Amino acid sequence: MTFSMLKLFSLSITIFISIFPAYSSSVGLEKGFLQCFQKNLGHNTTSGVIFTKSNSFYEPLLESSIRNARFLNSSVPKPNLIVTPHNLFHIQLALLCSRKNSLQIRVRSGGHDYEGLSYVSYVPFLIIDLFNLRSISINMKEETAWVQSGATIGELYYSIANRSKVHGFPAGSCSTMGVGGHFSGGGFGTIFRKYGLASDNVIDAQIIDVNGNILNRTLMGEDLFWAIRGGGGSSFGVITAWKIKLVHVPPIVTIFDVSRTLDQGASNLFDKWQTITPMLPPELFLHTVVGATNSPSHGGKTVVISFTGLYLGTPQKLLPLMQNRFPELGLQQNNLTSMTWIQSVLHFAGYSINQSLEILLKRNQTSTSSKAKSDFVKEPIPLSGLEGLWNMLLSGNSSFFIIMTPYGGKMSEISESETPFPHRKGNLYGIQYSVNLVSNEEAPKHLDWIRRLYAYMAPYVSKGPRKAYLNYRDLDLGVNRGNSSYVEAKSFGLKYFNNNFERLAKVKARVDPGNFFRDEQSIPPF
Repeated sequence: MTFSMLKLFSLSITIFISIFPAYSSSVGLEKGFLQCFQKNLGHNTTSGVIFTKSNSFYEPLLESSIRNARFLNSSVPKPNLIVTPHNLFHIQLALLCSRKNSLQIRVRSGGHDYEGLSYVSYVPFLIIDLFNLRSISINMKEETAWVQSGATIGELYYSIANRSKVHGFPAGSCSTMGVGGHFSGGGFGTIFRKYGLASDNVIDAQIIDVNGNILNRTLMGEDLFWAIRGGGGSSFGVITAWKIKLVHVPPIVTIFDVSRTLDQGASNLFDKWQTITPMLPPELFLHTVVGATNSPSHGGKTVVISFTGLYLGTPQKLLPLMQNRFPELGLQQNNLTSMTWIQSVLHFAGYSINQSLEILLKRNQTSTSSKAKSDFVKEPIPLSGLEGLWNMLLSGNSSFFIIMTPYGGKMSEISESETPFPHRKGNLYGIQYSVNLVSNEEAPKHLDWIRRLYAYMAPYVSKGPRKAYLNYRDLDLGVNRGNSSYVEAKSFGLKYFNNNFERLAKVKARVDPGNFFRDEQSIPPF
C-alpha cells in the first residue's frame, strides 16, 4: 500500500461518524460493506477473505474458535460477516467499510473468551478473525520473537522448542489460546513467578488504529504501548503482532502432583499452602486445584485438593526444599518427575509428556458450557472460612473446579502501575472459579450456584474494590450500555485495573475518541 493510498484511506475513514443506528437492514449493511470492500480492494472477488451467512464455510468457521459451548446456542446472535484477513490491508479495509456501514467489529484470535465478547454482539457486527495471521519469527541471537496475533500459545511454544532447549516464554498453559487476547490481558502461566506475565515480556507491538494507521511502539507512543500490555487490546485497535523477549529455562525441570481429600488432612495442608507459597523461591510454582470426588466413607462426595508443582531445576534440589518448607505435604522422591521444559508444557496442557510436540499445533478444542469468575486473596482464609467453602462446593450438583494460583516472586517486584495489570505485590494468590453449565435447561441453577459461591467468598478476598482478572471476563461485574460512559464503566474497570483504569480511559480518549472499538466491557474515553 503506497503512502498516497494510506493518506487517502486515512482521510476517507475519518469523515465517518461511528454512531450505530437503532436498527438497519442486515442485508443492506452486508451489501454496503461488500461493495465498499470490493471497490477499495480493486477487484470484485473477496473469496477466502469474507464469509457471509449464506456461505457454506460460515458456520464451521464461526464455530471453529468458540471455546465455550454456551455461545453455540442458536439464540446467540451471530455476526453479519466474518472477515479472515490475509494481510494488513484487508484489516484496514474492514475498519473503513465497517465504519461506513455502521457495523461494529469484534476481533478474534483464539476464541478463549469467557464471555464470548470476541465473537458475540447484540448490535449489527462482523468478526475480524486473525487465524490466517499467525507467523512466528524467532531471532535466537537477540533472544526475541515476532509473533502475529492469530498464532496460538501452543504454536509459539512449539516454535521456540524447535530452536532451543533452554529457552521458553512465560505464558499460559492452554495451548489453543490465541496470543492476541492472552498477551493483551496480561497472560500468566507456570513460570510467571520467575519471569512475570506474558505482557511484561512484550518489547514491541504492531497495531492498526481507528484511522487505519499501522503503528509500532515508536509510532504509537509509550502511553498506548503501556495500555495494550494488560489493558485489553480490543479497546484500542487491532493488534496484529507482538515482539517478545524469550526467557531462559534449565535443561531439566521437575513436576509433581499430590492429591489429598478432607479425610487426609487437605484443609490443614491448604491452610499451610496459603502462607508459604508466596514466599517460596520464584523457580517453584505450586498451585492447587480444588474439586470433588466420590467418598465411600461419606456415602457421597468429598473435596479433593491437588497440589501441583513445577520447579525450574532438578529433583535433587527440589526435594530438600519441599521437605524443609512444606514437610506436611509428605513429598517423596517417587512423586517427582524430571523432564525438559517443553515436556512440562505438554503436561500442563493435559497431554502426555511423551507425546509428539506436533500436538501443540492443534488449534481445535472440544467446547464445554461454562461460567467462570475470579478473585485475589491478600490474607489467608481462616479454617472456619475454608470449612464453609468446602460445604458450598459439596452443595453443588455440577462439575466444577477452583484453581488457586500463587503470587510472589517476580510479581511482587513489578509496580502496580508498570502495566495496566495491577495485581502484584500484596497478593497471596489468585482464584479462578469455573462451573460446567451442563445444558441450556440446567444452566440457570448452576449459574445461581457459582454466584452464591462468589458471594460467600466476599469476606475473604480483596476489597475496595474486589479485584478480578481481565482475561477471566465476567459480565456479572458490570457492562457498558449504548455508547458507554466512564462513570458507568468504573463498575468493572476498577475491579480489573484498580488505579490504572483512569489512565487507560485517557489513552482511549486520545486514540479512539469516538469509541469505535467497543464491547460490553471495553475501556470508554475519559
